[in-house]
Amino acid sequence: MPAAAAHARRPRAPPFVEPQGYARHRPESTLLYQLVEQHYPAFREMRAMAGRSLPDYIEEEFDAYLKCGRLEEGFLRVRCEHCHAEKLVAFSCKKRGFCPSCGARRMAETAALLTDEVLPERPLRQWVLSLPIALRFLLATDPDALTLVLGAVYRTISGYLLEMAGVTGATGDTGAVTLIQRFSSALNLNVHFHMIFLDGVYLPVGDGQAVFRHVPAPTSVHLQELVQQIAERIGRLLEKRGLIERDMENAWLTTDGSGGALDDLIGHSITYRIAVGPRAGQKLFTLQTLPANAIPEAEQQGDHRGAAQAGGFSLHAGIDIEPGQRQKLERLCRYVSRPPVAVDRMALTATGHVRYSLKTPYRDGTTHIVLEPLDLMARLAALVPPPRMHLTRYHGVFAPHSKLRAAVTPAGRGKGSKPQAEEGADKPATPRHVAMSWAKRLKRVFGIDIEACARCGGKLKVIASIEEPEVIAKILAHLERTAPDHYQPELPLGARAPPAQSRLV
Repeated sequence: MPAAAAHARRPRAPPFVEPQGYARHRPESTLLYQLVEQHYPAFREMRAMAGRSLPDYIEEEFDAYLKCGRLEEGFLRVRCEHCHAEKLVAFSCKKRGFCPSCGARRMAETAALLTDEVLPERPLRQWVLSLPIALRFLLATDPDALTLVLGAVYRTISGYLLEMAGVTGATGDTGAVTLIQRFSSALNLNVHFHMIFLDGVYLPVGDGQAVFRHVPAPTSVHLQELVQQIAERIGRLLEKRGLIERDMENAWLTTDGSGGALDDLIGHSITYRIAVGPRAGQKLFTLQTLPANAIPEAEQQGDHRGAAQAGGFSLHAGIDIEPGQRQKLERLCRYVSRPPVAVDRMALTATGHVRYSLKTPYRDGTTHIVLEPLDLMARLAALVPPPRMHLTRYHGVFAPHSKLRAAVTPAGRGKGSKPQAEEGADKPATPRHVAMSWAKRLKRVFGIDIEACARCGGKLKVIASIEEPEVIAKILAHLERTAPDHYQPELPLGARAPPAQSRLV
């Protein structure tokens, strides 16, 4: 039999079947992607013409987002080892600015890491600190100042916990994980701290071990005293470093030079004002579709019930986690590490403006903000954290160099962990943390097992990484010609050869 005839009669591999409830993310079909693709080039050119070119890390964020999840930019070939069904898995940008897909992956990864490996089954409490507007600007642009301020906040709260436990820093220690959020529900820049604290202290008992002592929840009087201490300590610290100047009644930031290229965008984003266009500097347009008295107080955005306030600072500590509430803890960790943009709350008006719904209404009945597309680009640019600004911080017994970290954390890793020789030759050493794969995140969050073939249950295996533009275009063009109808939604619309690019994974 001729070779060509044998090849023609060879049965084609069965089509790939996705698990129930899963569909490939198609970023090009979302409104956010379409707006960025259409308006980002004009926004970048407008900034360059105004002499305020976007920093390289901002341009990299936008460019990488436009490639994220696109098969034209490269993909992995995945095959079932049993039935040989294949699928393509697009690369991710893995940026930490506004990409909803990568932000959701990072959210699942962070929540799983904190729940499984860092935070022990002890009473925990979330402390939330909101900052004055001027301080938000400083911390959004200066990573060193952010570290100074956060250190002062941690020392104040940890000192209170030690005092309530009747010990000192020499005889006890506590710990916290801080997740620094840079946004609020209205897509504006709003730097604030979510700190998951131990609701008590550890007392060392020797040999790297410790016992836990619980402390009662803070009262409103305690919160008010703490927020006043925080405001005073941060003011003195920043004044000593020359970052602010104060008189008897007011404080203001000191400025050196002409400022950064994003200072105007950051300032307008923080103060809820329009950043670009003829209405730059004016208040943001909002929609008030509900009367204020129709909104339950508990659901009002920015509701400060139970929070203590002083000097523009606001401190809240109303959410506690009991030792057995691990699912509640993971939900809280997902919430505080969530991405800034929710695509499902974004819509386009008949006039071409972007309408973005708030997660919960404001107290005055505001339910939506309305942005021009170029102003949306400005807001996205302001939300991107500068390089080397770490948004997750570990304090006290959770810090990497703490002598008690190995004894108190579920993973048992840290400076105080015993060498393998002391633990016994038969017991393996504590493995290093390995980031969750995209498949494990899906299974963790949604209960979807993407590592097993939904058709036959066989194991899926990566067989190739396709990154060359010519090869990408050839494979996609072949699939568009030969793939069955049910596989066509997996393919890009109008496959094209992408420009030369570096690998995104």
